[in-house]
Amino acid sequence: MDYYKTIEQEGFAEFKDKGSRFLGYAFPIKTAEDFKAKLADLKKEHPKAVHHCFAYRLGLDGNSYRSNDDGEPSGTAGKPILGQIDSLGLTNIGIVVVRYFGGTLLGVPGLINAYKTTSSFAIQMVPKVEKAIEENYNIQCSYELLNDVMTILKQYNSTVISIEQSLFCSIKAGIPRIRLAQALQRLNDIYGIEVVKL
Repeated sequence: MDYYKTIEQEGFAEFKDKGSRFLGYAFPIKTAEDFKAKLADLKKEHPKAVHHCFAYRLGLDGNSYRSNDDGEPSGTAGKPILGQIDSLGLTNIGIVVVRYFGGTLLGVPGLINAYKTTSSFAIQMVPKVEKAIEENYNIQCSYELLNDVMTILKQYNSTVISIEQSLFCSIKAGIPRIRLAQALQRLNDIYGIEVVKL
């Protein structure tokens, strides 16, 4: 596996059923902390909503995810939201569905449908993107070689995570796995630099 699918911008959709309003927010995340911050913002934005149900999936191994019914009957909100993420094979994404109760109970099938539909609509509002899976490396070099290193990283569409400059330059970069061998060979061809896998 050399690529993963995700979203790069936020999507919003609204769904109504028997007076209840469901507001769906889909957004990109990199960490669980990113998700918690967004959830806290949405709770502040919608303090009168009765439920803030959610699901998120992170990483590439499929093991980092969470879903929450936030007071709705068990399995009627979080699972259907997560199901929409998984049906499209997405990761590094969070979805929160905010519910304003309209006075009429929807029942279990109605709730599952409402949360599933709202999540699906929110995801449909944004383009899906394929991103290269990257391996992280630390590259140490002198100032004179920094330009050469940066040129190679750019040629291989690497992500520069950080650059520290003191006596030497220390660059943290994510190199796409699909072109890793060529990129490492080019970097190691430069005399006087050190490349270490993180």
